[in-house]
Amino acid sequence: MHYTGTIWRPPYESSSLLLEATVGCTHHNCKFCTLYDDLPFKFRLSPLEDIEHDLKEVKSQLQLWKNKQISRVFLTGANPFVLKTSCLLKIAALIQKYLPANKTIGCFSRVTDISLKTDKELSKLAKAGYDNLTIGIETGDDEALDFMNKGYASKDILTQCKRLDKAGIHYHFFYLTGVSGAGKGKKGAKATAQICNQLHPQIIGTSMLTVYPNSELYREIQNGTWKEEKEIEKYKELKTLVENLNIPVWFGALGASNAIPIQGKLPKEKEKLLSVLEEIIQHISEEDLQNYRKNLRHL
Repeated sequence: MHYTGTIWRPPYESSSLLLEATVGCTHHNCKFCTLYDDLPFKFRLSPLEDIEHDLKEVKSQLQLWKNKQISRVFLTGANPFVLKTSCLLKIAALIQKYLPANKTIGCFSRVTDISLKTDKELSKLAKAGYDNLTIGIETGDDEALDFMNKGYASKDILTQCKRLDKAGIHYHFFYLTGVSGAGKGKKGAKATAQICNQLHPQIIGTSMLTVYPNSELYREIQNGTWKEEKEIEKYKELKTLVENLNIPVWFGALGASNAIPIQGKLPKEKEKLLSVLEEIIQHISEEDLQNYRKNLRHL
């Protein structure tokens, strides 16, 4: 199998086949992000020959396990959905050729990647099996989106995700707790809930901001132009987000950046989630949470 650099996937894609379609990120300009700094280039498309080689390898391995079937493929890379529709359809055709039992194809997508495709193209991709995209919206706070160089505004999240709804492509969101900065977390959480409540995410996953010395955001902190939230404030922000979400959605803070994993279905388990978050706020010390953050290996 062809895998380049560190391979990233959402926690809920643990049982999916990871197929390298792209490497790196076309944007690679978010101030907090260092995920692809280990690569000697910004972005690369995997040759179709490599993708086909990997699918042949998977097929041969499956023949050794007679009852094993692949039902979902997750394309790796920061934003494979940026690829031209024609390329994505070729990848889907290869997957269908070698893994005929596969049902859906997922990947990471930037909000801006969706805008590059017409409604007709999105419908074609839906029919080809593309579904349950993971979109790192980070926040609905326009001030934070602009400061962090995300390359889009909250209105763009609404516009593009409504187009996915129309095409029949489901999607998941990632929220970055702490991205609004000290004293602004609750405002950012409320703005995000307001956006999410107008859409239909299947999952809202959350990561907690961890600032690494090689990030541009670290330099902003050193220059005094941005201030990071305390760890307890991040949990208060997370609680505010849960309080203000009014849609049916699976909510989870499960990645390594979250010191204490939590998950549950909204609205059914909202009170349980709020109780757990309040317990953390009241009984886990800032010092313990900061020690976890300081000792967290590079994400």
